[in-house]
Amino acid sequence: MEIDYSKIKVIGFDADDTLWVNETYFRDTEEQYANLLEGYETKNKIDQELFKKEMDNLELYGYGIKGFMLSMIESALELSNNQVSQATIRDILNLGKGMIAHPVELLDGVHEVLKVLSKKYRLIVLTKGDLLDQERKLEKSSLSEYFHHVEVLSDKKEENYKNLLEHLEINVNEFLMIGNSLKSDVLPIINIGAHAVHVPFHTTWQHELVTIEGKEDDYLKINSLREVLNYLD
Repeated sequence: MEIDYSKIKVIGFDADDTLWVNETYFRDTEEQYANLLEGYETKNKIDQELFKKEMDNLELYGYGIKGFMLSMIESALELSNNQVSQATIRDILNLGKGMIAHPVELLDGVHEVLKVLSKKYRLIVLTKGDLLDQERKLEKSSLSEYFHHVEVLSDKKEENYKNLLEHLEINVNEFLMIGNSLKSDVLPIINIGAHAVHVPFHTTWQHELVTIEGKEDDYLKINSLREVLNYLD
């Protein structure tokens, strides 16, 4: 079934792993973290316990690198029975700081797509994560000129999207969301009656994994961001 995008006036873009690389750096950091703690547990156990700690802390810390850093420290203390050294704690903090300071790596075609679409549509950024970190990445990305509005949400559930669209006076029938996460960028969007485009990234955080059986015809799936230009002119 072909989806009609003729009424679209506003396009929302996820940021991490849609506009620029993000999850890859988390996976790389987890590898280094496991190496730091290899004297206490196996890598598999370290990975499992860190993910559990992240989930336990999500409601308290929210999404982003800072919450990830705190979860790494807490998990290290528990895995080591509070025996982890001060030097290792410092190394964990430095892993997190390294992630924050990492250069922004734009995904292929981002500038081209935004330049074309910004001439016809109102573009906004709708992302999760730490406010300061996301503002920093947007500034370093040199993409700010294309966007009318930037919103860092505490979460991306149906209610979050409904409230934001209402606040920005955007008709749900005129809104299209583009992102890499079925759970955060597609499912809640189609459930409120808006449009969504799924652009998968090669690495997905375990927390974002979900299947949408029976709703495949309700959204567009493309292999690269450039492909969206074939559907939006």
